[in-house]
Amino acid sequence: MTKNLKNMSDVRFVFFGTPARACDFLNVLETNGLVPSLVVTTPDTVRGRGMEVSAPPVKDWAQTRGISVIQPEEFGEKEAEALRAAAADVFVVIYYGKVLPREVLDIPKHGVLNIHFSLLPRWRGTSPVRAAIANNDKEVGTSIMLLDEKIDHGPLIAQKRIALPQCPPKASELEDRATEVSANLLIEILPSWLAGDIEARPQNHDVATTCPKYTKEDGRLDLSADAYENLTKIQAFDTTVGTHAFFERSGKKIRVGIIDAHIEGTKLILDTVKPEGKKEMAYEEFLRSGARPT
Repeated sequence: MTKNLKNMSDVRFVFFGTPARACDFLNVLETNGLVPSLVVTTPDTVRGRGMEVSAPPVKDWAQTRGISVIQPEEFGEKEAEALRAAAADVFVVIYYGKVLPREVLDIPKHGVLNIHFSLLPRWRGTSPVRAAIANNDKEVGTSIMLLDEKIDHGPLIAQKRIALPQCPPKASELEDRATEVSANLLIEILPSWLAGDIEARPQNHDVATTCPKYTKEDGRLDLSADAYENLTKIQAFDTTVGTHAFFERSGKKIRVGIIDAHIEGTKLILDTVKPEGKKEMAYEEFLRSGARPT
């Protein structure tokens, strides 16, 4: 039987997500009448010297709206029962950070929809935006797929290309844009998906690519190398592994984080840096200390 929707508030869904950007996604849904009946997020964490308990942003978002929250370390029968009791049409997953077992995937009648910021099957894995920028992709986008037990492997329900704000874009800016575009894409396709008017199509697994596992070493810059290549790294890694270069001052080697830069002609111009153990500062100010690239 298909589901006839008079309006978005008729949709019952469980939302899986954790960080602040997941709240941004939820805000777009809420504006359009889509509010989850249950939220699943990761457990609270203990931070800092004071051992203060910190709740995931999505938990705070849900509790201010009186929405029930569960925070499983693992999914057992207790958690499965809570998910079944939600009587949801569909589950929606974005920015969650845990793999869902088959027992969970089988619960909703219309499946578990996962949002992934790439044009799958390109860039499966945890860092599709960074991989796309680092590899100078000129075409980027977002995918909504039916989740299965393999990483970013399930059949596709919808995809949308995202115009690049600049080239290369900053990962943080592209993720903000992808979050908004993805939320609106879900709103657009969800009634048709629940009505059975969309057929999920298998990915072409033969051409799949996987995101590299980036480390801080990937963010090391040779400031004498190609300017665009360096800028691409700075933009791609701005919120994750970061980028850095080594300088020398009075015979001492200094590790310096590169925060912002731009290109003038064929030259990379550094704007903002963060010397190890210091606050962010303008690059020109840092140079006045006598430091020079190695």
